[in-house]
Amino acid sequence: MSPDASTRTASGLRVHVAERTDVLVAALADVLATTPSDPFTPDVVAVPTRGVERWVAQRLSHRLGTGADADGICANVLFPSPQRLVSEASATSADEDPWSPERLAWHVLAAVDAQHGADWLRTVSRFLGDDQDEVRRGRRFRLAQRVARLFGTYDVQRPQMVRAWAEGRDEDGLGAPLPHDLAWQPRLWRAVREAVDEASPAERLDDAVARLRADPSSIDLPARLSVFGATALPDGHLRVLDALAGHREVHLWLPQPSLALWSRLTSSGSTRRSTAPAPATHPLLASMANDATELAARVLHLDPDTEALPTPPRPDTALGALQTRIADDRTDGPTYQAAAADRSVQVHACHGRSRQVEVLREVVVGLLADDDTLEPRDIIVMCPDVEAFAPLVEAVFGPAAGIDEGAPEHPGRTLRVRIADRAPRSANPVLAVVATLLELAESRVGASAVVDLAGQAPVRRRFGFDDEELDRVRAWALESGVRWGEDVSRRERYQMGALPQGTWATALDRLLLGVAMAEEDQRFVGTVLPVDDVGSSDVDLVGRLAEFVDRLTVTLGELDGARPAADWFTALDRAVHLLTDVAPADRWQQAEAARAIDAVRTASSTVLRLADVVALLEPHLAGRPTRANFRTGALTVCSLAPMRAVPHRVVALLGMDDGAFPRGSGRDGDDILARDPLVGERDARQEDRQLFLDAVTSAQQHLVVVYSGADERTGATRPPAVPVGELLDALDNTVTWPQGATARDRVVHHPLQTVDERNFGPGLLGRSEPFSFDVLDLAAALTRRRDEPPGAPEPLAPPDADHLDLEDLASTLEHPVREFFRKRLGATLPGDEPQLDDRLPLALDGLDRWAVGDRLLQAALDGIPLDDAAAAERRRGHMPPATLGGATLQQIRAQVEPLLAASARYLAEPATSIDVTIPLDDGRVLTGTVNGVRGGVLVRTVFSRLGAKHRLRAWVQLLALASAFPERTVEAVTIGRGQVRSSRVARLTAPDDPRAVLQRLVALHDEAMCGPLPLPLATSLAYAHPRTGGGDEADALTSARTELGTADDAAAGRGGFEAVDDYHLLAFGDPVTFDRLLLERATGSESTRFGALAMALWSDLVEHEEVG
Repeated sequence: MSPDASTRTASGLRVHVAERTDVLVAALADVLATTPSDPFTPDVVAVPTRGVERWVAQRLSHRLGTGADADGICANVLFPSPQRLVSEASATSADEDPWSPERLAWHVLAAVDAQHGADWLRTVSRFLGDDQDEVRRGRRFRLAQRVARLFGTYDVQRPQMVRAWAEGRDEDGLGAPLPHDLAWQPRLWRAVREAVDEASPAERLDDAVARLRADPSSIDLPARLSVFGATALPDGHLRVLDALAGHREVHLWLPQPSLALWSRLTSSGSTRRSTAPAPATHPLLASMANDATELAARVLHLDPDTEALPTPPRPDTALGALQTRIADDRTDGPTYQAAAADRSVQVHACHGRSRQVEVLREVVVGLLADDDTLEPRDIIVMCPDVEAFAPLVEAVFGPAAGIDEGAPEHPGRTLRVRIADRAPRSANPVLAVVATLLELAESRVGASAVVDLAGQAPVRRRFGFDDEELDRVRAWALESGVRWGEDVSRRERYQMGALPQGTWATALDRLLLGVAMAEEDQRFVGTVLPVDDVGSSDVDLVGRLAEFVDRLTVTLGELDGARPAADWFTALDRAVHLLTDVAPADRWQQAEAARAIDAVRTASSTVLRLADVVALLEPHLAGRPTRANFRTGALTVCSLAPMRAVPHRVVALLGMDDGAFPRGSGRDGDDILARDPLVGERDARQEDRQLFLDAVTSAQQHLVVVYSGADERTGATRPPAVPVGELLDALDNTVTWPQGATARDRVVHHPLQTVDERNFGPGLLGRSEPFSFDVLDLAAALTRRRDEPPGAPEPLAPPDADHLDLEDLASTLEHPVREFFRKRLGATLPGDEPQLDDRLPLALDGLDRWAVGDRLLQAALDGIPLDDAAAAERRRGHMPPATLGGATLQQIRAQVEPLLAASARYLAEPATSIDVTIPLDDGRVLTGTVNGVRGGVLVRTVFSRLGAKHRLRAWVQLLALASAFPERTVEAVTIGRGQVRSSRVARLTAPDDPRAVLQRLVALHDEAMCGPLPLPLATSLAYAHPRTGGGDEADALTSARTELGTADDAAAGRGGFEAVDDYHLLAFGDPVTFDRLLLERATGSESTRFGALAMALWSDLVEHEEVG
């Protein structure tokens, strides 16, 4: 406890307070400008963060050693943290102190292991379980770390409690006994104290303070010391600084949000926060300024010399009025009459994080456009979760990908943006690999995670993988059925060791066998079926993939089990060597990874598990702000702490979502301080609120708040973070807005899409001018305003080609819209690419069942016995395991057999492939190959239900055969599934003039290549079939409307799939309705373009088809 104020002399501390830190730093410069008696002795200015250090150094350079152009330099000034300064003052090196949390964790671990099972430690023992419980025992080091952090916090925040424990009294620091459930902590602390055999910092504090008062020469510190910008300092730090001030010039430079409140504060010692008075009047001060006011009250308890520095005039804006009210600590008085154009405080509600960053970009560009004197370095963006927002910031502010050269670029993409405090793994690819390996070792080693690891830069360089090869590896993983596990040893941990299918080891066996033999006749060797898609040019890639997986398997094997600590670090070193390589210029990445491992390396024989090692390395992979990342001239993005209270012309708060800020109120149940905190003790939620208030008061011209006000999928309204709501309430108490509006009325609610026309309407989203600066989005918005249906605004010119491929013709007629986007626009939707699935299949979905059935069917048609084909399927890795797979396979076989029976009459003739070459009327040549011709019949048997696309494809191929060989008599038979365990057959005969019919289909193809056709395949057949038979147009339209269905029909599984087709949604809008397809009119027998196209596609086929 510090000496009572009545018995102590006045402190030599000099305390300077101001409402703005730029005022404080100017006064600091005045102090430092006075040369000390020894000019070679450095000044010491302790700062809370590296960002504040950079700012202070830059501001001091404008005053210290300056010439006529204020081009000075900040030299011979040291910037330690307050913790470092106090450690040096108390002659204890934090790096060597066995009581530092990093070192103490090992002693805690040893004590917990030694006392495991003891009755007084039963709470901890139950949490850790016995030696047979690997999961619980894996918590050991993480628990030791947490307890070490708690003990370290007690040392700093409540040293009197630790001293009581050292004396054998299990108290809370104010004389009260500890709660029963926490009584194990002092006993464990004493066990650790005995093992450390050195006094704790709390025990050393009184001696250190006495020594500093009695013998100032006992430490090597200069005669002038400063602590700048602190809003919270523990009592122990204040006592050390107070002792230093007895013989040295010690300055505290404290930002205070309100000098009026400062003038009313009374001194306060170690009292319970629950009984401390709340001196503030203004609601934002009362709810957010606790850290600053509690520090001030405890500093005043030392009876220092104080100086309150005057505040410069604030801007005549709503923001300035709010800051004045806060500074005056009052809620009464006349309100400020704000102009309608006053945007000094802006609050923007968006749909999700990505949209938040897009809106922020427009706000920043708008502010820069409105003020020629504003520069990116004048803008600070702070958010509570930098790691979550960093990739979005890089994507939105970085150079755009896929934009044609010469196309207009968004001005926001030309800004220099620096993300200041990302985790090392985000900036160092080798550390990212180490982190990924630890995550893999803790996981089931999913197929997607392994492929992603292969794509990380150091790994792909080590094994020579390029982009095309990584795509090939992903395709092989899909084909070979990899799901999870490097081999059966991983499966055994989950009691699934008898199921090797779907592991990487099995996949490699299939690939390596595929190098030697093809998957012909469903041949396999033992349990291994070769992958058919491995050519001679792939041999080298298969070898490198095998080497990668082998090294990964070795690495993961070494990152497992319980082993001495030293072995773990050797395994990590070996992992970096085995799996990574970098360019010579990037050797720092491996060196930094080695330093991170060395930082936790120990020769201890303590047995650790993987979870312990992960806990050890986590702090070294977390984000740590560095001095170099701040004040670089770029727009800075950081968390709220590094640049706290540093004034900027524009302060933007990003990600102010409810639940994300402030940090959760859930407290650590083992934290004694959290049960009943004392004044001045750290509280994360209270600290976040102080940071928010610091941001509000440090904004010089504009305060911008961005949050998720609506769900990006459902549109459901979401509230902002609670402090944002309090800010809006405070604004309403301070400002009168035009037309009786409230601050909440002025919150800008942004549309979901950047191409929404509201982004480009003057005055619609908070600016008198259009909100968005994106020229390409403007063009898209203008397109959406047109009366024509969505899609290409004008038809494209026909493709310039001298030949047409038969397969292209068939695929285009099957899905005209998809092929237009793919072939003419080069656009492929993400859903088109199959994705790796890390789960073992317990049941096959419709598409997977079709794939298995199709392979069985085609194998049987090729003369392979069904039993052999089924055995190959079991080895492919796509079937559910064990009896689940057997039952599924039997069901699929039962559906294949009727198709084989229906095909039997055609199988006597061998299947041949016929090449066709057909000159077209416009000079082009239609070429292709027609497979499956048996005698004079084109036979195609499909596992699918017989549908429109199968019939159309057979028709196109039949027309090609009949046109190329008019002397032959040909027909087409398509066999597909009917109802349960039955088949259905469609027979087509060639028309009298097949070339004329084919020419009409080619014309339809050409039209499809010029723009999206309103021609969904099954829907158009439902129209054309009754019309071809002479039916009424209205009845045909009704039939087609029913066939198209709706999104609700698709969700319920009763059709409607063409209504939810992604390409149709892209072309015709969401939702795709039948009325949208009928917008374009036609002349002739059909009144709509849809009807005319349907008849052009289907009428001839319907006339020459028989379905039974």
